[in-house]
Amino acid sequence: MSLNPRRLALVGAVALALGAPFAAPLIAQIAAKPGAADPARVTGGTYTVDHEHTMVGWRLDHLGVTPYFGIFGQVTGTLDIDPKNPRATKVDVTIPVAKVTTASPGLTAHLLRPAAQAGGKPDFFGPAPADARFVSTSVEPGEKAGTAKLTGNLTLNGVTKPVVLDVAFYGAAKMPKEMGGQDMIGFEADATIKRSDFGISTAIPLVSDEVQLDIVAAFVK
Repeated sequence: MSLNPRRLALVGAVALALGAPFAAPLIAQIAAKPGAADPARVTGGTYTVDHEHTMVGWRLDHLGVTPYFGIFGQVTGTLDIDPKNPRATKVDVTIPVAKVTTASPGLTAHLLRPAAQAGGKPDFFGPAPADARFVSTSVEPGEKAGTAKLTGNLTLNGVTKPVVLDVAFYGAAKMPKEMGGQDMIGFEADATIKRSDFGISTAIPLVSDEVQLDIVAAFVK
């Protein structure tokens, strides 16, 4: 049985929230979830990424035997949204590649390992990889309410390529005053990229070229 990166990300977010020292008093004060999948709750304006609850999961095939996955966290950036004009939505986010997390310390070290020979290229990201960045260029609302195709330019490993994200609205809330009183909005998104397009071709086809991205994004205003 394999685990879905989205589920892992959500479990991590819950664990983080419940592990905070102020969590128990807050839970005692708040009787119901503040958010819901209700578009009427969305307010327009500029939001910033809630970096503690935004994760980019990645998943690929390993040897044709099992999938393997990891997560990028501590994402930063902004969302500009107008509920009356969804096509005008703009997203600009930065993903710190150096903060990649996997279940294997050895694999994490390999992803960030320098080139084996002087002047060579690292197998994957190298010891000091530049942050990745996604900047949206267009939004096309989907046939199903609350969905959209978000097209943008992804810069990874020094290469910029267009990527299309399938986005689904997850929920919005006016947070209780005990939790800051801010407006929040959240989405899920999926995409598939080829790592070779970004100059990362080590071990293809033993490790798949295609990488599935599974994103949980929270924004706060």
